[in-house]
Formats: sequence, C-alpha cells, structure tokens
Amino acid sequence: MKIGGLVDMLWKIAEPDLSLVKEFARALNISGILATLLINRGMTQIETAGKFLTPRLEYLEDPFLMSDLEIAVKRILTAIHLQENILIYGDYDVDGTTAVVILRKALEMLGASTSYYIPRRLVDGYGMKVHVIEHAAAEGVKLIISVDTGIKAFDVVEYASRLGLDCIITDHHLPEKGLPKALAVLNPKRPDCQYPDKNLCGVGVAFKLVQALFRTANKEKYLVPFLKIVAIGTIADVVPLIGENRIFTKFGLEGLQIPVNFGLKSLIEVSGLAGRLITSSDVGFRLAPRINAVGRMGGGEQAVELFASTDEERTRMLAAEMDRLNRERQQIEEQILKDIENRFESDPTLSQQGVIVIEGESWHRGVIGIAATKLTERFNRPTLVISKEDGICYGSGRSTKRFHLLDALESCRELFDRFGGHAQAAGFQLPVKHLAELQRRLRIFAENVIKAEDLRPTLEIDAELRLSDIDYEFYRQIERLSPFGPANPQPVFAARKLSVIAEPRLLKGKHLKFRVEQDGKAMDAIGWNMAQYYQPVRESTGIVSLAFTLSQNSFQGMKFLQLLVKDIEIH
Repeated sequence: MKIGGLVDMLWKIAEPDLSLVKEFARALNISGILATLLINRGMTQIETAGKFLTPRLEYLEDPFLMSDLEIAVKRILTAIHLQENILIYGDYDVDGTTAVVILRKALEMLGASTSYYIPRRLVDGYGMKVHVIEHAAAEGVKLIISVDTGIKAFDVVEYASRLGLDCIITDHHLPEKGLPKALAVLNPKRPDCQYPDKNLCGVGVAFKLVQALFRTANKEKYLVPFLKIVAIGTIADVVPLIGENRIFTKFGLEGLQIPVNFGLKSLIEVSGLAGRLITSSDVGFRLAPRINAVGRMGGGEQAVELFASTDEERTRMLAAEMDRLNRERQQIEEQILKDIENRFESDPTLSQQGVIVIEGESWHRGVIGIAATKLTERFNRPTLVISKEDGICYGSGRSTKRFHLLDALESCRELFDRFGGHAQAAGFQLPVKHLAELQRRLRIFAENVIKAEDLRPTLEIDAELRLSDIDYEFYRQIERLSPFGPANPQPVFAARKLSVIAEPRLLKGKHLKFRVEQDGKAMDAIGWNMAQYYQPVRESTGIVSLAFTLSQNSFQGMKFLQLLVKDIEIH
C-alpha cells in the first residue's frame, strides 16, 4: 500500500551512465554518489561540473555582454553628473522589492538623487502605470529605471518619452511582439540579446546593471555585500539555481550568516533564524514570505524602508509589522483553503476535473495565488483560484510541468479583460458572466492535452540506498551541491524494507515521527504535515519503504542526521 503526501505516487529512479559516473568521480576526485547526483542534474562535461561544485565570483559573466547595458550605464552616469532626479519603478513581489533595494543603494553610493515607486497590488495592479509617470514628471524626474517590470509597458514608455523622460527598462519576463521604445532595454530574454545566462530574475538583472556601474566607477570591491539581498530575491522568485544564480545564492547565503544591515538582522531575528545556519529553504519559507506579505496584503514600501533604515529600533518595528502581516496572510490563506475544502467535500467532482477552477466571493486577491499553488501540488492538476468582486473575477493560476497554462488561457483570450503569465503561473481578470464559459473551454482544452498518466504524480529519486550507506561524510558530499532549488533540487533517495522500531508519534498534532532500522543502523524519520498517515503506519506490519531527503538536526548540543519523508510504501 502506497501512502504519502500524494497518493499512488510513481517512484522514478534515476539511471545515470555508470561509465560517466566513474569518469566524473575520478576526474573530480569525488565520491560515486556525488558524481551520480551531478549527472542526474544534467551535467555531461567535467569542466561544467567542476565549476558547479566550486562557484567563484570570477565565474560571473561580463555584464556588458547584455544588450543596451553600455547605453544604460552612460545615461545613468550622466544623470548622476547633472544631478538629475532618478525614479526606480519596482514591483510588489520579493524579486521586484529586492531589486529596488540594491539599485537604490548602488545609485546613492554613486552620488545619485533617487526616489522609488512600489505599486500597490490591490490598487495599481501589475505593471507600470501612466499616473505614476505623470507624477514623476511633475516632481522633476528626468530618468526612470524599471526593475522586474516594464517589458510590456509600450504605451507607458511612449507617454514618458512625450513628457521628456528617458526610460531604462530592466526586466526578465518574456518580451511580446517587440520591445518598448525605451532608451535601453536590459533583458537577457530579448531575442537579440547575446547574454549567456537567460535564467536571471529581476534582481539578478538589476545586479548586472550595478556590477557594470561599479566597474565603470572603479567600485567593484563593494559588490559582494549586495549579494545577500540578491540571494533573497533570486530564491524567492524560484528561478533555476544554476549558472550565475548559483553564484549569487552561494555567496549571498554566506553573507546572511553575518548580517550587518540593521534591517536584515531584524528580519532574521523575527523569522527565528538568529544564530542558525541559514539555508535556501530558510530564505524561501521564512525570510521571503515576510517580505512578500507586504505586497500581498496591499502595502509596498515597508520592505524597502526596512533595508534602508539606519535606525535599529525602527527596523525592529518594521520587521515586526512584516511578521504580523505574514501571520494575517497565513490566516486568510487558511480560511480560503478551508472554504475550498468544504466545496470539494460537497462536490468531489470539482477536484477531479482536468483543470480545477474554483471561485469564491471576495477572497483576498493577494493570497489566491498561494492557494492555487497548494491545490496544484496536492491534486497534481492545473488550478485556477478566482475571487469574485462586484461582477469581476480576479484569478490566479498555477500548473504542473506537463500543462502549459498560458497556452490554455490563450485559447480563451476573448473571454478576458486582461491576462498574462507563463507556462506554470498566470494571472487574469474577466467578467463574472464569462466564468462558466471559461470553465467549459478549459475542460475541453484539458481533455485534448492531459493524458491519464499526466495526473499521476511522479517522484524523481536520485538513488536507492541502504541506511548503512548514510553517515556524515555522505551528508557532506551531498551538501557540496547546495544551495538547493529549481534545476538543482535537494537529492531524494529511496530505502526499501525498513523496520519501524518505535511507536509512531504525532508532533504538534500534524507531523509524523517514527524510527526505522536496517542493517543494524537506526534513524529518525519525519513526515511534515503527514498526520493523517499516523494510523496506517501504526497499524502496519512494521515494514516500510521510504523516499526521503536528508537533514541535519540538533538537540541539547548534539547533531544527528534524520530522514525527511517524501513518500511511504507500507508492505
């Protein structure tokens, strides 16, 4: 019987080329398991694998390889020389906020006069707006630099030009039908850009601009401290942690262990991470949500001001407010998910559609995206969560790897007032009167695209082990791959026919803990949010197979390894 976070999960065991494993192990002087993990992550060249294991700042790409970057640097330095006012136009998510933080700090270090604007999610919505440009012109701004936004702001950029404002667009989203007529457009994804790394997020592109400015101004020695904030934005935006993103996060996480900035220290403290080794998981699940909560709940400036303030007491107040907003966001999210669960219980077919479309009255628009993510993960189906307000539907969607969500929405484009996104995530707005037709068309689209096997969740497993294979040297080898994230996931292993040697326990009423043994070696196993599987394990014959990741825990000064359960098979 198979149980776990997802029912009937298919375990797909990797089968790397054994001759290549031996070649990697010999050439790089590494263990067979580390060589296996590198190959499982798509590496075929020894030089590439070696650079991956030893990220260095000198491996960063030349920023001037990015199209229009030289034009942007010259215009910014001219603005600084003439003391022209510069507006940084950001976005309300963590990526956009952190991009504002680093660019603002860098420009001020170069002597610039700056201001910034963070849109309010529930008022402005996404993207650059004309009223902000008008206000900037009235305030004497001469140069606008966008971060994490602007690649589709054709009308806004043209309007700014008519008002006598120059625009530099820095963005990482896919361009559509050409580029805005800005003075410069920095985006590695623009078709004519030869920049080698296409995986940068908004704060990554902003950092490349800062890198170029500092090189030109002979200030490159000040770059490394910026990577702490760059790492937070990069991890939060869930971009592949390979190439430059790996370098950003590796050095940024090292810097987070010894924060100097008052705001960063206050955020780390309120997140319960003071004095702890901070990992990419800590950033993604503790630091980033508190920054994100500001934008999700309708604010904008607190996060920027947190990192800019030199008043330690004020940063503590701002961090506490961000923590409060995050708790409020969690409560709203919990209520929305509870409402959805009640709907599913009363009508089980709602969760069995090829595409789940679920709507509610006045659900918080800043939270429905998180709800969509959780439902997609739970049911392994693309999911749209919609808030109905005054005859308008505001929706957020998330998808599985095998279903292109934006293509699905494109097939219904005339139903929407507006929509946008990419393969795995999208946002949209449409009249309530079109909702039933949207549901009908998406159902037909899904029937033509989704196969039965696509709905069965798959767990990618790097290797099968015996518990006797696991020791601290093994763990240290695995940790050489960190920081973990997209394109470099935390390694997942499988161990079969383990004996459950202690009565399973529930932690805080929702987490499962038990102890397993094999070949005379015993280890603790933790199943986060797996309380519903307590009884099946307790009543089993005592033999289980586990899919798991490895974690180090400490108690009363003692460190030990434990298994974090991904899936369970009871024999």
